Amino acid sequence: MVYMVPMHHRQIIPVILSGGSGTRLWPMSRPERPKQLLALTADDTMLQLTARRATGERFAAPIVVANARHADLIDEQLAAIGVAPAAVVLEPVGRNTAPAIALAAIVAGGGEDALLVMPSDHVITDTEAFYAAIARAMPLVAQGWLVTFGIHPDSAETGYGWVQRGEPIGDGVFRVRRFVEKPAGDAAEAMLGAGDHSWNGGIFLFRADMYLQALAQHDPAILVAVEAAMAAARREGTRILPEAAAFAASPDDSIDYAVMEKAERVAVVPVAMGWSDVGSWDALHAISDRDSNGNAHGGIGEVLAIDTRNCLVRSDGVRVALVGVEDLIVVASGNDVLILPRGRSQEVKKLIEAFKGR
Repeated sequence: MVYMVPMHHRQIIPVILSGGSGTRLWPMSRPERPKQLLALTADDTMLQLTARRATGERFAAPIVVANARHADLIDEQLAAIGVAPAAVVLEPVGRNTAPAIALAAIVAGGGEDALLVMPSDHVITDTEAFYAAIARAMPLVAQGWLVTFGIHPDSAETGYGWVQRGEPIGDGVFRVRRFVEKPAGDAAEAMLGAGDHSWNGGIFLFRADMYLQALAQHDPAILVAVEAAMAAARREGTRILPEAAAFAASPDDSIDYAVMEKAERVAVVPVAMGWSDVGSWDALHAISDRDSNGNAHGGIGEVLAIDTRNCLVRSDGVRVALVGVEDLIVVASGNDVLILPRGRSQEVKKLIEAFKGR
């Protein structure tokens, strides 16, 4: 099978998911260049930061699963940091994380190699804590468990899924008692207070064969579609192009819904590692360096702020000046300018829908 990539059994295979559209960070994040391909928190883009976290002797070359329209940008950005992927699997259409990970598991050979599945648009500031959590998970992974990493919660967040710990089954590893979809505020407060829940950060570690077996048991239609798409896949260098019609026939399901919430041997490793999904402009302000007035500036455009406090201001070219304001988000990109109060940046999705309506 020409699309399979030989892997070293003692190394972990990073699987970087880069299919997201990142609409919540409009106007800088757009379909043609979503947030994972932007430099939002450092000089490197978020994709580059993710790839850098999974390099070194413990890791094999990564498999990237991405939107086909971003192929050239992904190649350019990985080459710029000296990362040579084993494969870049180009989805002809988005079908959520369960099919995307199945593509990677097949490309990895479908055997006992461990896959470290990571979204390409998350921030992790404490990489040593991340590596320690991986080390704690590996003995269970070798035994066939599916592992998720539970992010230490610091607020009653209603925008994330949560995972509850059950009994300990290893050093810092627990059986998952339950997954909780995005909760209401009172439920989130209760889970935060209980102390036995973590945020579900969407980072996973498991053997390729164990994931494919779980998928065959719990959502076989996905596996059938993905296998058909890969059987007819084309390869162009490191690029792998699954057959479009077969892949489009796959159900559109997340890994949580398709596998993790249904499988028997599912474990969670709680970890505090400075994680953020940078899911909104408010989230970016929270993790950004700020000046003495609480303002966070970014981008390449000039920013002038006088008597201004606790604002996030970013520009990719045009000069932005603020006087006598506070608690605002101001983002200028191309011909678009976004202005809204801090605390309401999740409502950017309303703007996107309004634009579609026009």
